[in-house]
Amino acid sequence: MNETEGLPQRLVEFVGALRSKGVPAGTSETVDAARVASVLGFDDRTLLREGLASALVRRGGQRDVFDMTFDLYFPAGVGTPEAVQELDEAVSIQDLRDLLTMSLADGDLRTLEQVAEIAVDALGEVGAPGTQTGGWSAFQTLDRLQPQTTLVAAMAARGGGSGAPAPGDVTQRIERDEVRRLVEAFRQMVAAEARRRTAEVRGRDVVTRHAVRPSTDHVDFLSANRQQLEELRASVRPLARRLATRLAARRRRARRGRIDVRRTMRRAMGTGGVPLEPVFERPRQSKPELVLLCDVSGSVSGFSSFTMLLVRALSDQFTRVRVFAFVNAMAEVTDIVKEADDPSRAITEQARITKWHTSSDYGEALADFAEDHLDAIGPRTSVLILGDARNNNQPANLDALHRIGERAKRVFWLNPEHESRWGLGDSIAPLYAEVVEMHECATVDQLSRFVSRLLPV
Repeated sequence: MNETEGLPQRLVEFVGALRSKGVPAGTSETVDAARVASVLGFDDRTLLREGLASALVRRGGQRDVFDMTFDLYFPAGVGTPEAVQELDEAVSIQDLRDLLTMSLADGDLRTLEQVAEIAVDALGEVGAPGTQTGGWSAFQTLDRLQPQTTLVAAMAARGGGSGAPAPGDVTQRIERDEVRRLVEAFRQMVAAEARRRTAEVRGRDVVTRHAVRPSTDHVDFLSANRQQLEELRASVRPLARRLATRLAARRRRARRGRIDVRRTMRRAMGTGGVPLEPVFERPRQSKPELVLLCDVSGSVSGFSSFTMLLVRALSDQFTRVRVFAFVNAMAEVTDIVKEADDPSRAITEQARITKWHTSSDYGEALADFAEDHLDAIGPRTSVLILGDARNNNQPANLDALHRIGERAKRVFWLNPEHESRWGLGDSIAPLYAEVVEMHECATVDQLSRFVSRLLPV
């Protein structure tokens, strides 16, 4: 693109696209990015990418979003790739697999990128060509090409053999892992090329909206796939460190207590009776207790599992943490959560959380807790209930929730569904929200804001 023509508008649109995907870039970051672009220029696209990233990316989990969006707004090329134009004739799927095998064997990333461009052009076109319904599909390309089937052939071409590595054959295992990494890189190249080609037909904003994944802290718990859930679990510890710092600061402010009038006036003797420096009472320092009641059924389990891991990482911020899990029967799982990498799965295998059926029944589970575990709650206890309040048309049992609320210091209900869906279908969230304070916690960002602002300290 021309270095000056349309650059301000392109940069503003780029920052707006990042913001729509959860990257908190504002006016000052946009100005910084413009200065970076004016200094670095456009001769070296890699250098420009890194410079803009330094100005716009502020936290972990945002770089992948930045890279995908950057490729749409500052593409390496436009139109049909040069590698496709240089072809003398159409290529078959087998020809593409042979090309891919040779590229994997050589470990040549540039050749892999060219194969990805050819593969998308030959196998990925969908819809009516040249229209707003047209485009290119990475899924269709990879489904037809099946790049994983070339791994064995690539290993053989590298001289690594075709069978499974023998025990102790470190070199062969390293070779196989390297080829797998190259295959994954090829998949990413295909996805990037499909997004670029489609953006030229349907528009960058449309492709950004539908094809660029949001940053990790803006992924919906209820729609997260397996890979995204793994990324969420990996983010627990750094997130816990940030939140622990915020909680500690809140606790320090809370410990200031009320003004001690007698000591304040005594200190004011040195300023002619003017109380310039108030003295605060020193309240008894103590950390709160926390009880979690977690629905671990179905898609809600990902949200509950992440929250349990986060609370476990924050456990030193509380005097005591007890965890209870349920589907339609309540069971204490504190010891299980202390050890498990995936709490929901471990709970399902080891705890009795269902009775005669396997559907969620909040009324029955709350009744169990009120009957058998109410002694877990004291005057300094805060209770967090995790779940979507979809009760499968069973009784709500508001009396049990009232009993929990009367005994606890505070009760919060964290709902992973968007508030617009509360009360639809079998959701009885509005009923429970009349009894306890309910918050939408559909993403890590919303959960983090709750912990840092509202969680009792």
